Amino acid sequence: MTTPVANHPSIFTHRSPLSSSSSLVFLNRTSFIPYCSTFKRNGWRTRCSVAKDYTVPPAEVDGDSGHQFPELDCVVVGAGISGLCIAKVISANYPNLMVTEARDRAGGNITTVERDGYLWEEGPNSFQPSDPMLTMAVDCGLKDDLVLGDPDAPRFVLWKGKLRPVPAKLTDLPFFDLMSFPGKLRAGFGAIGLRPSPPGYEESVEQFVRRNLGDEVFERLIEPFCSGVYAGDPSKLSMKAAFGKVWKLEQTGGSIIGGTFKAIKEKSSTPKPPRDPRLPTPKGQTVGSFRKGLRMLPDAICARLGSKVKLSWKLSSITKSEKGGYFLTYETPEGVVSLRSRSIVMTVPSYVASNILRPLSVAAADALSNFYYPPVAAVTISYPQEAIRDERLVDGELKGFGQLHPRSQGVETLGTIYSSSLFPNRAPNGRVLLLNYIGGATNSEILSKTESQLVEAVDRDLRKMLIKPKAQDPLVTGVRVWAQAIPQFLVGHLDTLDTAKAALSDNGLDGLFLGGNYVSGVALGRCVEGAYEIASEVTGFLSQYAYK
Repeated sequence: MTTPVANHPSIFTHRSPLSSSSSLVFLNRTSFIPYCSTFKRNGWRTRCSVAKDYTVPPAEVDGDSGHQFPELDCVVVGAGISGLCIAKVISANYPNLMVTEARDRAGGNITTVERDGYLWEEGPNSFQPSDPMLTMAVDCGLKDDLVLGDPDAPRFVLWKGKLRPVPAKLTDLPFFDLMSFPGKLRAGFGAIGLRPSPPGYEESVEQFVRRNLGDEVFERLIEPFCSGVYAGDPSKLSMKAAFGKVWKLEQTGGSIIGGTFKAIKEKSSTPKPPRDPRLPTPKGQTVGSFRKGLRMLPDAICARLGSKVKLSWKLSSITKSEKGGYFLTYETPEGVVSLRSRSIVMTVPSYVASNILRPLSVAAADALSNFYYPPVAAVTISYPQEAIRDERLVDGELKGFGQLHPRSQGVETLGTIYSSSLFPNRAPNGRVLLLNYIGGATNSEILSKTESQLVEAVDRDLRKMLIKPKAQDPLVTGVRVWAQAIPQFLVGHLDTLDTAKAALSDNGLDGLFLGGNYVSGVALGRCVEGAYEIASEVTGFLSQYAYK
């Protein structure tokens, strides 16, 4: 469950004929909550060991003011996971850089809390262990701290009062009861191309899935997945922007199955570069974290970047230098600091970037202000093992990744992750730890609720399908409300993003790059993959241009 339940990250994995795998489910994202968003309530904080002193690099005298400005190759604005990973990659070739963060902690919305024998996440909860994600972890010295979920752990969707397993492989399709036989037939025929042709406009996720795979796939699988990953409304989310790989299958192959076969053929005919032997090989489709939670990754990156990371530095203005590059002015604990950089990467939320960039490009600022971030609350609670309904136990334990709840099923909670089942050492013996997400694009009213009201809503929902109705009240370990959580990839998202980038280029703002989850994707893994992509663009720019 990227966003939410984000980044999910998702509690589900993507095993589907919609790609090269084997079930009818899109489930492949791993992030519920985005990064570098603002949050409503204070909580546990992660501090990196970052030096406050600043060693001034060679300075340049500005001809207009006569002031000296430290000169850098790159400034990354925002020390969320996107910004930290971008800086980590760039620093290998251009170590004369800086990462600045307005808050007093790095890591963005990655928020791991450990207390009283419990360890839980209040932002993103896990990641898909792709090679870029594993490379970043290994490069930061975290290989031995990686933990991966059981790839055979079941995933569930609530339907008609019952938690029903999601098919994990092709042989499961005839037997799972989440869909009817006619619904399975409709999905199969649609996947091979027996369905209406694509329209001449950008489709929402709902339009694309209903047209290709039928109503049941949408209502029972994709709608709850969109709520879980994006905390979004699938009638408004763009298929092209939110699930571009699946969208492209139909474009390239004439149908989802046709595109899958074509992609497999092209992949088999293209020599694959050797895999980094340092990387572990995950078994099956699973999700990952670290021994002490996701906070270990930003902490490890900060430790390597050292004094290049500046906390409590609030960017007040950017101006373009006539000699090339940019001047940046910050409000810091030590006073106002100005510096000069050949390039800038903005990884803050789009609405923050909009305000900062407006003096440079009104058109870019207007485009960036159009992205919507709905609120999401992460509610983490614990029950004794005996509170779990008997039919949900396997060998006396709650097993699985978690569950998603379609909006049509009369529950408010978007989904629940079985934290203590997914990764080791997350709860004391005899206790079950559950991470629940509530809110999203279709339920912004959560901002008017108290923490106790949010807990009551989650507990009430869980007693309908997972917890015994007469079980004791849960132990509340943490409630975190993110007032602006996950950027919504709505219809037109990619066009709006292209408009912002084009406006920067039209205003001669070369070397100013946009990054972060609204650019790369909401899942934690996609943020890391996108960091490598953006870092490549920046290093390409720096290799071609130099100060005169």
